[in-house]
Amino acid sequence: MRILCQVLALAFWSVSAFAQPYVLRPDRVFDGEVMRDGWVVVVEGERIAAAGPVGDVVAPDGAEEIDLAGMTLLPGLIEGHSHILLHPYDETSWNDQVLRESRAERVARAVNHARATLLAGFTTMRDLGSEGAGYADVGVRQAIEKGVIPGPRLLAAGRAIVATGSYGPKGFAPEWDVPLGAEEADGYDDLVRVVRDQIGHGVDVVKVYADYRWGPHGEARPTFSEDELRVIVETARSSGRPTVAHASTAEGMRRAARAGVETIEHGDGGTPEVFALMAAAGVALCPTLAAGDAILQYGGWKKGVDPEPERIRKKRAAFRMALDAGVTMCAGGDVGVYPHGDNVRELELMVAYGMTPLAALRSATSVNARLFHLDDRLGAVRPGLLADLVAVAGDPLASVSALRDVRLVMKGGVLYRRP
Repeated sequence: MRILCQVLALAFWSVSAFAQPYVLRPDRVFDGEVMRDGWVVVVEGERIAAAGPVGDVVAPDGAEEIDLAGMTLLPGLIEGHSHILLHPYDETSWNDQVLRESRAERVARAVNHARATLLAGFTTMRDLGSEGAGYADVGVRQAIEKGVIPGPRLLAAGRAIVATGSYGPKGFAPEWDVPLGAEEADGYDDLVRVVRDQIGHGVDVVKVYADYRWGPHGEARPTFSEDELRVIVETARSSGRPTVAHASTAEGMRRAARAGVETIEHGDGGTPEVFALMAAAGVALCPTLAAGDAILQYGGWKKGVDPEPERIRKKRAAFRMALDAGVTMCAGGDVGVYPHGDNVRELELMVAYGMTPLAALRSATSVNARLFHLDDRLGAVRPGLLADLVAVAGDPLASVSALRDVRLVMKGGVLYRRP
């Protein structure tokens, strides 16, 4: 409660002083591509007014100077795969969250999740499915936009689309219809109708499950045909919206990439051939390394003590194959499986699995901004862009874990945390 009051008080204070410009003086600035020593950044209103070497930037009259000695200033981080209406599975299983928690409880939790994400330095978040909560993620997005609650800029996928019979809580008698956590659709006419209906409910992105665990032995198998996936992509694209695909099998990934999705989520079963196809087609991978890592720990794996499970070894190998193939990496960890606000966990694993800290920083800033069609507004420290800025203690190029020590958070020129 004390933290919430502090955040709301800061937000109120910042809005009331909105016209006052700021001069931010860190040790270094990561501009979205490279690290710059000796830079200062000027913010006026909701935008970055100037950024550059100390001697080249003139502070406007009446500006408040914020000393960020010992810190790195960087663009607000962008989370690529989250579920704002889920909370960690070691607290409550996915089945019970979908079937036992009320919509009101889940939205109340989402308010806390949004605040935790923002204060962790993630000022934008792509939410890829409300998991049984209808279009509550769209409502949370609207509440953030109206200033009702503090939170990141939210891109919402709403209900997500699944093939009939493939998805949802299992183990119930066949005479019972239980909430699925997503929306079923099949065939040309039905898919067009459902995509258009989701667009009408305000989604920013259409998500489809290109495969799921519905094989004869519970293994993942493709769900939609390539033609069906193409119908989804083309219908969404005609409205100016991208399509993303959950896919963990090589065939599901192949069909999704050929159908024109913009990102593939998970990608555990990718092969060199599939990753080469993705690279050639400009389809990015959101590997969600942290989700599997967390689930295995919930199941009893003592990380750092026990040998790595086969699932982790395969995930490492797939990630390395994707890097070697030149696939663009979207930073997104499937947050909600593990705690909101712990988003940096994914970046730490990306580095541990073979990415450089510089590439991981780019992935969570300029790369994600470009992938999500936001690079005309976000993802870099450049005059004219929105002043979504974060300062962390230390140098994240030396250790990406420095991103955990957040000292300043600004979104659209409004301070939510300051040193």
